[in-house]
Amino acid sequence: MSLLTLTVVLALVATVATLAWGVGSMAMGGSYDEKHSEKLMFTRIGIQTFAFVMLLVAVYLSSVA
Repeated sequence: MSLLTLTVVLALVATVATLAWGVGSMAMGGSYDEKHSEKLMFTRIGIQTFAFVMLLVAVYLSSVA
């Protein structure tokens, strides 16, 4: 497994974990959700963007090689 593949897989796992954390926070509600929901959403979007860019790089590099 190459470093790029590992990076893509870890980024996807981090995206799913952050999404689950946000959904769990929203389901529980309360003060924690009010305080952290926006931060969790932007964190997920950032990680998801990173995962998407890494996936594009992996596809590009596999088509060039």
